Amino acid sequence: MKSQKWSSSKMESERRVLSFFIFKWASCYDILLLMGGDMIVNILIRLTWHLLHVTIHLCYFAINIANALESHLISKGLLRRYKSLHISKLQYLAIVIESEDCRTSNVIELLQWLADLGVKHVCLYDKEGILKKSKDFILEKFDGATLFQENDVLLDQPLMTLEFASFSDGKEVVAKAANVLFMKYLKSGSTSSYQGEQIFTESQMGEALKTVGGNGPEPDLLLVYGPARCHLGFPAWRIRYTEIQHMGPLKSMKYGSLIKAIYKFTMVQQNYGK
Repeated sequence: MKSQKWSSSKMESERRVLSFFIFKWASCYDILLLMGGDMIVNILIRLTWHLLHVTIHLCYFAINIANALESHLISKGLLRRYKSLHISKLQYLAIVIESEDCRTSNVIELLQWLADLGVKHVCLYDKEGILKKSKDFILEKFDGATLFQENDVLLDQPLMTLEFASFSDGKEVVAKAANVLFMKYLKSGSTSSYQGEQIFTESQMGEALKTVGGNGPEPDLLLVYGPARCHLGFPAWRIRYTEIQHMGPLKSMKYGSLIKAIYKFTMVQQNYGK
């Protein structure tokens, strides 16, 4: 008799709980109906946006995992097509590094990788000139490299040549080149009478840059190490036909990714316009 009373009271309490949740759900549904369809539409849009955001993050995560795995396989020599690099096609390589990521230890390790691959001429660039200030330290620690001179010819040689550049170099060179063009303009006597707007050709600008020593070698390949997908102020007149590849942060550099970037460049057929 007591068990029957206990079971009946238990069933009654369960009915009350179920009735309570049904009432609450019905109340919420009524509130949404009273507030109109706009509320429901906004909720659906927010849910769709968050779902899209999560999907994109998952795609990027999967791509990064795949790239890391491929880089590991390349560095271990397990992918046959990356074993033979036509490094002779890469006459001059430029490395652009975000100034905040300029750790000399990473730079020296990167140079060692390039030396092992057979790269002979490298330009190191950062916007603030941190690498240029540390060039003596880098040349001392990285055994087997010499400082690039303006009159050097890009020939195959046993030692790697290093050029150090910064954003201020480009500004100074442009100012000097503009001054050279202006002096030629004055000497020609063009200011004696009004002749309209003076237009300088690309060849004249190239000659002026060469005169002031700013017409350095044009890199065949430019690798950007940093968060930004741009050349970070590298002299534009030196990268007219340069292949540019973004490599990610310097602290996350990978030997396999470097080999892949050089391999992709050697497989590209460049077409120069007339």
